[in-house]
Amino acid sequence: MKHEAKLLIGVGAFFSLTDIVYWFWGYHYLAGNNSAGPEQSGTVMLIGTVLLGLVPGSYYFWWSRHMRPRPEDREDATIAEGSGVIGAFPSSSIWPFVLGMGVFLIALAAVFGIWLLVPAFSLVFSAAIGYTAESRRGGQV
Repeated sequence: MKHEAKLLIGVGAFFSLTDIVYWFWGYHYLAGNNSAGPEQSGTVMLIGTVLLGLVPGSYYFWWSRHMRPRPEDREDATIAEGSGVIGAFPSSSIWPFVLGMGVFLIALAAVFGIWLLVPAFSLVFSAAIGYTAESRRGGQV
């Protein structure tokens, strides 16, 4: 997991530098030309991008120090050590789509009316039950 951690921390570091340059440019250059003051929303969004790299990157880095190195992380590993069963992958399912539609309806309820929460929560609830039942049975429900 060290490679993944380094990649994500590198993304966070890159956007940290980008955010600093953007803030200074927006504060010093744009504030002089704009009577409304410096632009803040881009800086805040770039801070969110920094966190999207640093939070999972630090989590992966923490786990890489507390677990046994995988064959992908070792320099002396052979191809045979990485072969075999990797893990269980989920089969294709309709339930993530149903869950996404329920969350989408929750967002639409904020715009068009609270009455949309009834079908939204029914979709979210049915998706949670359906996906749980499907994963326990190991097949399609």
